[in-house]
Parts: sequence; structure tokens; C-alpha cells
Amino acid sequence: QVQLVESGGGLVQAGGSLRLSCAASGRTFSSYAMGWFRQAPGKEREFVAAIDRNGDSTYYTDSVKGRFTISRNSAKNTVYLQMNSLKPEDTAVYYCARAWDTYPSGSSTRYDYWGQGTQVTVSS
Repeated sequence: QVQLVESGGGLVQAGGSLRLSCAASGRTFSSYAMGWFRQAPGKEREFVAAIDRNGDSTYYTDSVKGRFTISRNSAKNTVYLQMNSLKPEDTAVYYCARAWDTYPSGSSTRYDYWGQGTQVTVSS
């Protein structure tokens, strides 16, 4: 069984930064792509960023390009989301997820394990 535990959320002013972490259990972490999604109140869950199993290829939704960076450390079984220049519209619960293959994807249907989420609130 795979478990994903997010941390690093919190309250920050607009223009500030946060780094989210997602610690994964299991020895097969490096075999799969990983992704971050978010869900704001009253909205559908949306894709944020994804990274392939080696960390060589990344993929972002347009609204976060140039501000967010996804990375991974296989030795620590951890994936990160560095978020800079945060905006109030980034406020959401952020979830990490493990893909069922090696390729980064923006589709939630390609992810089979999900964390419990961490709240990010950006004040104006």
C-alpha cells in the first residue's frame, strides 16, 4: 500500500512563497511520475504540476508557469512544489498524487494514489 503525506501548507501574503512536500511510502517511488493538484472551495480539482520518474521532464498548468517548480528527491521518497509569487487565486487544498506510469500527466485519471491534502491560503 502506498501512502502520501503532504506538508508545508499555510497562510502567506500575496507575493510570498511556500514549499510543499509530499513524502511517499514504499520502495517503488522512483518508478512512477508524480503530480500536484489543487481544489479551491466550490471548484473542481485541477492539475498544477507533474514530474516524470527521473525528474527530467516537468509539466505545468499555464497559470503557475514561471512561479511554481516541481522537483523530486528519490533518496528521500519526496516530491516538492516550490511556490513563488503567490496570488490569492492560488488559495486551495493542494494534493500530491502518484501516477500509475512513468509519464507526467495533467489528467487526474492517470493517478492512482492520493494524499490527504494541505491547505494553502494566500491573503491579499
